[in-house]
Amino acid sequence: MRHRKAGFKLGRNPASRRALLRGLVTSVIEQERVITTVTKAKAAKPLVDKMITLAKRGTLHARRQAAAFLQTPGAVRKLFDKLGPRFMPRNGGYTRVVRLGWRRGDGAEQAMLELVGSELVKRAAERRRRREERLKAMREGREPEESEKN
Repeated sequence: MRHRKAGFKLGRNPASRRALLRGLVTSVIEQERVITTVTKAKAAKPLVDKMITLAKRGTLHARRQAAAFLQTPGAVRKLFDKLGPRFMPRNGGYTRVVRLGWRRGDGAEQAMLELVGSELVKRAAERRRRREERLKAMREGREPEESEKN
């Protein structure tokens, strides 16, 4: 019986499990979404939420705690400069796990672990880029290309 045995083992010893989760959390913060297995995504989700909660505090102690866990200084900067203020009005639930189907090689079920609202940020950046291309084309006095119209 597994009574009172919480957590995910992920088929690894504690050191490699911690390294795996640290890498996953760092990747989610840097890229705002990552594709992995469902079990790994479920194991990393509370850790990402904890990092964002630290960023919302914004204190020096919280920054040092995040820096001790995350693997790159760039991830710490992005966490505290962009993600902390972005999630300030939100009380938890910063990430979502979306199931994608089964991996072709070994049949493992894939999932995408992403930050809530990241799809809006990416779409807004894409719209801004297309609008700038259209304005540039109009200034040069030419008609925008077909790919720039969409």
